[in-house]
Amino acid sequence: MLTLEFHCHTNASKDSLTRPEDLVRAARRKGLDRIVITDHNSIAGAVAARTLDPELVIVGEEIMTTRGEILAAFVTEEIPAGLTPEETIRRLKEQRAFISVSHPFDALRKGGWQEADLLEIVPHVDAIEVFNSRCMDPRFNDRAKAFAEKHNLAGTVGSDAHAIFEVGKAVMVLDQFQGPEGMRNVIRGAKFKAKLSPWWVHFVSRYASMKKELRR
Repeated sequence: MLTLEFHCHTNASKDSLTRPEDLVRAARRKGLDRIVITDHNSIAGAVAARTLDPELVIVGEEIMTTRGEILAAFVTEEIPAGLTPEETIRRLKEQRAFISVSHPFDALRKGGWQEADLLEIVPHVDAIEVFNSRCMDPRFNDRAKAFAEKHNLAGTVGSDAHAIFEVGKAVMVLDQFQGPEGMRNVIRGAKFKAKLSPWWVHFVSRYASMKKELRR
């Protein structure tokens, strides 16, 4: 068995100040076996982290489409923001990436989805995120879990960490696997260890965004 953190960010995301080396160190300290680094519309931070610890880091990306955000693991080529969900998924499938959907029903974040739009892509994704530690209203996670069960979808969970202390808030314990196909094979047997982050973590992201704007 291994412990996997699917959804975390480095300073390649505009709203995170976490350097790749700090994230790698924190993940090892907290006993994580693998982390999927999913910066916003970038794989630069994940690639940098993988060079530091190839056994720990899986390159991923959180991609803003025209309808909502898509979360992917085993990304080999960066996907730009602003494409349709269909085009984003097509490009990810060309890479054989594992495809999930970030915090699909979080109405307080611009990456959330309308249910009608989500239904259109359900046949083409591997999972949806059924628990996100940064959801300020637990009902958003409850709705995602119910949606996954109704449509027989696998679930992922993630801390969505933008700061070191958030790493490991939501992890999956699952069988050993190699590559995206291996992850698809074991994902339905995953056990979740997940808890919400305090509401004020969003101020960390705001501070990071403001600091980077001032540097410009």
